[in-house]
Parts: sequence; structure tokens; C-alpha cells
Amino acid sequence: MDSVRTDKYLWAIRVYKTRSDATDACNGNKVRVNGAVAKPSKAVKIGDVIEVHKGPACLTYKVHQLSENRMGAQLVPEYAEDLTPESEKAKFHAPKETIVMHRDKGSGRPTKKDRRTLDALMDMLD
Repeated sequence: MDSVRTDKYLWAIRVYKTRSDATDACNGNKVRVNGAVAKPSKAVKIGDVIEVHKGPACLTYKVHQLSENRMGAQLVPEYAEDLTPESEKAKFHAPKETIVMHRDKGSGRPTKKDRRTLDALMDMLD
């Protein structure tokens, strides 16, 4: 086997839970192979570097072996080396800011003015 489809490889090394998730990520320009945006059918070869934008982080993998079949988590390091810096991995565990607004019980749904005020407050935090 000289090459494997990008979506199959990402599914096989357990980056995505399903192959359709991997395909959607490729179609959404969230996957790069050797710096170029990769479509799902792009061929991945040994030595390629794959960058995956997943959530807030950018994960980086180097291909060591090829596989079209999903494998156990313990076997993944034999097939792909994780080059992701710790700073990127830490983004998955970053605390999320939450805003709690108090509304009196029985006051109903927010009015348009309340909604605009809330949106302005959210924009200030971004």
C-alpha cells in the first residue's frame, strides 16, 4: 500500500470518531497535508505531516505507517507521531467563561431591548 485516503487515515488513527466526521472536516478546510488544504480523497503517504484544526486547537501528526482499518488506541503511536505542542493541547482544557444573568421569576421572555443589551455585553467580552 503506497497511499491512503486522508479521511480514512484520520479515522483509522482515531483523530475522528467516524469516517463521515473526518470527511466533513476535510470538506470544511480543517485538514492540511504538508501545508496544503486536503480534500477527503487526497492521498496520504509515509512521511507526510497532517494538521487538523479541531475545536480551538491545531493538532499535528507525522505519518509513520499507513492503515485503512481503525486500530486500538495503543497502536496509534506506531502509525502516527503526535507533533502537537503542549500549548495547543492545553486549549482543550481551558476554562470557559460563562455569564449568568438574573431574571425575576415570572418576568417572561427577554424583550428585544433586553436581547440587544445582552448581545452588547457578549460583544464586549469577545
